[in-house]
Amino acid sequence: MDNLGRGSDPSPEGGGQVAPDRRPPVPLPYEGVWRFTAPAIDASVPQARHAVRDLLIRQRVPVSDDLAQGLLLIVSELVTNAVRHAALLSPILAVEVAVGAEWVRVSVEDNHPYRPTALEADHGQTGGRGLLLVREVTRESGGVCDVEHTASGGKVIWAALPLTPSVV
Repeated sequence: MDNLGRGSDPSPEGGGQVAPDRRPPVPLPYEGVWRFTAPAIDASVPQARHAVRDLLIRQRVPVSDDLAQGLLLIVSELVTNAVRHAALLSPILAVEVAVGAEWVRVSVEDNHPYRPTALEADHGQTGGRGLLLVREVTRESGGVCDVEHTASGGKVIWAALPLTPSVV
């Protein structure tokens, strides 16, 4: 996976330039990057959600209940999309959680080259709104989300949310 969001800034171009005369601050105890893989099957959706929830608790990431619920919803939707739409070409998916001092970023990577789009679903349909939901939860939290191609020809879909939510 590309080095997306592993610096002090959650955006893909992030990494934050440090002035030559300043030392980077000492990382907070909850900062870091964690990655795990899972088979692209339905059972991986709740497993990924529980793994992310347990990580946030174990690392004592200072997330509000609303922010944690938003992150878990995003993880569920992104893993569900990978299972439903990419499993044929990508039997394994990767979930990454990156936590900085002021943000938390979740991403799901698969090896399918198709770049998904958020579709307006028919009200009678039971599915098809996952990426719209991810985009809306991210926006309401004051965060950013995007889809990037990987060097291996797949994609990574990510959402970064501030630990201190902004008022929209």
